[in-house]
Amino acid sequence: MYRLFFDLIFKRMDPEKAHHLAFAWIRAAARVPVLRTFVAAVLAPRHKALRTEALGLRMHGPFGLAAGFDKNASAIDGMTMLGFDHVEIGTVTAQPQPGNPKKRLFRLVADRALVNRMGFNNDGSEAVAARLAARKAALGEKHSRTTVGVNIGKTKIVPEAEAVADYVTSTERLAAHADYLVVNVSSPNTPGLRNLQATEALRPLLAAVREAADRTVTSRRVPLLVKIAPDLADEDVDAVADLAVELGLDGIIATNTTIARDGLGLTTPKRTVEAIGAGGLSGAPLKARSLEVLSRLYARVGDRITLVGVGGIETADDAWERILAGATLVQGYSAFIYEGPFWCRKLHRGLAERLAASPYATLADAVGAETRKKAAA
Repeated sequence: MYRLFFDLIFKRMDPEKAHHLAFAWIRAAARVPVLRTFVAAVLAPRHKALRTEALGLRMHGPFGLAAGFDKNASAIDGMTMLGFDHVEIGTVTAQPQPGNPKKRLFRLVADRALVNRMGFNNDGSEAVAARLAARKAALGEKHSRTTVGVNIGKTKIVPEAEAVADYVTSTERLAAHADYLVVNVSSPNTPGLRNLQATEALRPLLAAVREAADRTVTSRRVPLLVKIAPDLADEDVDAVADLAVELGLDGIIATNTTIARDGLGLTTPKRTVEAIGAGGLSGAPLKARSLEVLSRLYARVGDRITLVGVGGIETADDAWERILAGATLVQGYSAFIYEGPFWCRKLHRGLAERLAASPYATLADAVGAETRKKAAA
């Protein structure tokens, strides 16, 4: 039914307008308690076998919403209603910014992919912090039922030399409201941002964010992760892995979108791809490289830090493959556009079936099993 609706309605709309329309519907449904309870009962069944512990947090399962969909923390409960086990909001910058000029979001339907050059359009860390605080006050203890990650990035107009202070400002405002915090240095849509992935720039940045989080939140330790690009050379992936272990980071998210266009032009006409121009490619074409980066990271760090697999995850098979490669948590975004509101339900059911048919007693036992097997061969 959703695919018919997508073909008749959403496919004919500008992608960003369609996103805002769907977003409005989700938020509206979540505001009505009876409707929210009914939708959650239908779309978010919980499988006890999938219960997950990661980053010192307990979650209903391993599958979460990647950053980019809910930039301003305005639909956390709506996305939980649809079945996501955790919701990562953002990317949030210290200063509010409109993002890049429109048109800036494009569908490649034949490739089940998206290209975006949104440019961190968001309300800014002060406004988002106030929204998260208001939600917590309204829900009381119930707010803890949803794991909320907060993804922070650099304000576009801030020079690269002042990036650390910019991230620290966001950390000071948002850390208290985050179940975990993510430093995004891998979006291709903010000039100079990816330069921060180099270890000589990344080390002081992560150290400063860690210190700011610890100074701001004294009642607990806020887990800190870094999100990296799939376009890093293998030796740079290794360097980030080593740095994460050295600094005592809690996790790495692999991966963000890619600037590569490998494989496109076979189903989507090459002239269409060229006409879209710059931006980060997400969805199915990213699957192979994201898996490679994840496997390489796990081979390097093992169980010392938590790995989050994202990029091209569409099915339960994709999610299961990432878990076997080393991911404790997995995330999706682009496939949600094509699969619709029943996506989480299908993925959860499929994961539970694959776990039941496997030799592993728990999901934790399955994490990294395939990568370890290859290393031992």
